[in-house]
Amino acid sequence: MKRITLYLLLVLGINATAFAQKDAEAKVILNQVSAKYKAYNIVKSDFTFVIDNPQSQTTITQEGTIVVQSKTNKYKLSLYSQDPTAKNLVEQEIITDGKNQWTYTKKDKEVQLNKVDNAGESFNPAQIFTMYEKGYKYIYTGSETLKGRVYQIIDLTPEDIDKSFFKIRLMIDKTKKQIYSALIFDKSGNKYSYTIKTFIPNVQVPESTFTFDTKAHPGVEVVDLR
Repeated sequence: MKRITLYLLLVLGINATAFAQKDAEAKVILNQVSAKYKAYNIVKSDFTFVIDNPQSQTTITQEGTIVVQSKTNKYKLSLYSQDPTAKNLVEQEIITDGKNQWTYTKKDKEVQLNKVDNAGESFNPAQIFTMYEKGYKYIYTGSETLKGRVYQIIDLTPEDIDKSFFKIRLMIDKTKKQIYSALIFDKSGNKYSYTIKTFIPNVQVPESTFTFDTKAHPGVEVVDLR
């Protein structure tokens, strides 16, 4: 579970130092995606996350939901059970109010409370649609048509060569100007894919969405690591 969460957050948002050379065509496309996303207050997306391990010939699939308020650095990430008979059962949650972060694991009956790392090196799902802006070079590699929709393909390469992955391939809906999927190429040979199933802009949610409600989770131990 920890490894699944790590790579999910990796694709949802990464910060690093800026890379000097960028592909002009890719930049135009990515800027359109970023501008459209930033025009919304809160975005809610359902997604599918898949780990493909060719060495062991295994595939792990997990469904989830993320609610993001990027302007305030707030989000709620929910991962659901992999058990097909309990698809809507929340297995893990990561919630932040911009200052504090709660990581709740249901099976452990525990929530860890940490300060949000704003140093620029932390994983940050609030930057799901703007992650390319820092720490990557990028190149437009062409388009692909799936089920009648045209997707523009852009490859991101991290500046930090010590990262465990060497490339992220984005598929962007040409008409909607939205990220449809991201595929991480890990140096181990594994592939991690993230596909957006739904995208609901300006969704109305209570402010309490971005804090962990201990009353709604009786018996859960709070471990304060701040």
